[in-house]
Amino acid sequence: MVENVPFFAQDELQCGPAALAMVLNWSGVNIVPPELSPEVYTPGLKGSLQNSLIGSARRHGRVAYPLAGIEGLMAEISAGHPVIVLLNLGFSWYPQWHYAVVIGYDQDKEEVILHSGPTAGETISFWTFNNVWKRSDNWGLLVLPPNRLPEVADEKEWLAAVAGLENAGQWQAAAIGYTAALKRWNKSFIAWMGLGNSKYKLHELDSSADSFYQATRLQPENGLAYNNLAHVLAEQGKRDQALTAAQRAVDLGGPFQETFRQTLKEIERIELNK
Repeated sequence: MVENVPFFAQDELQCGPAALAMVLNWSGVNIVPPELSPEVYTPGLKGSLQNSLIGSARRHGRVAYPLAGIEGLMAEISAGHPVIVLLNLGFSWYPQWHYAVVIGYDQDKEEVILHSGPTAGETISFWTFNNVWKRSDNWGLLVLPPNRLPEVADEKEWLAAVAGLENAGQWQAAAIGYTAALKRWNKSFIAWMGLGNSKYKLHELDSSADSFYQATRLQPENGLAYNNLAHVLAEQGKRDQALTAAQRAVDLGGPFQETFRQTLKEIERIELNK
């Protein structure tokens, strides 16, 4: 059983905001369903889309990590992570979509425990749960603090989820998420690049430069890392080092070579404008 998952009764058509509020509060975000309704509820659809829940979670600085399959669900519950699931309580030809939050299971009794509708800690059989969950292709969603990886974390999927925080302008959360990734996958080029970009947006130039430098060591043939490093070095006033990095990016070429050339030209103009 996952501890400390609050329960909000799901009013009619408001299961999306309520389910999201439950997992956000568990993750440390103090919020109630009415505050989320404008972000996730679509009146014309009389419900909430999955992408709306994902986008809202990101705007609140949380990693939204999609999950599918009963094995992954059980692993996350055992690790202490609640999971939002999309169920179809109707029929394939007359669907009744419903979001619930799985908070536990009982292997001996073959039951799933969830916060659903007006009932906290409702229990339903494995058979019933699987039957209504498979109608959504077993769609589930983890909403996690950025320093907490899923039990079944996949590098590519975690990095894509953290990149969503960047898209939402949550740079501090993104930096934490990339740092968490690097503790497990310390040779991830994408994680170092993402951390460099996030630190740059936070105006932490030393950390940004170090991250891009680490990226150049991992993929010395990739001009993107040198190009970004050049930008940061230039802002630090290290013009000669910036020129060296920018020239290296141009020499490596590739599909972004024109961008690299522009970076080099901008840095060359720095002394002329003094």
